[in-house]
Amino acid sequence: MSTRAQIAIQIGPEVWAHVYVHFDGYPAHMLPALARWKPEDILTAIEIRQVTPKALDCFNPPRAPRILSRPTREFVHLYMWIGCQWVHVMPQADAPGV
Repeated sequence: MSTRAQIAIQIGPEVWAHVYVHFDGYPAHMLPALARWKPEDILTAIEIRQVTPKALDCFNPPRAPRILSRPTREFVHLYMWIGCQWVHVMPQADAPGV
């Protein structure tokens, strides 16, 4: 079974691109794998099968990322670029937004 995830990258004042990741979206894998990649690399990939430290295995042809007004967790895991590093975002049940 695949562990799906999203990577939310801010591309405007209230505009977030959500890049889909199909495999290995759990934090123990994703955080070390994402460490090499910058937001620009992820945006260029568009839609990802799997992130590894050596490569972004991308779908061909890819589907465009979802564009939303805020970071939104639609799958089990959500990652964001915060303070020059990738962070696994765990929204609180009572928090507005995510």
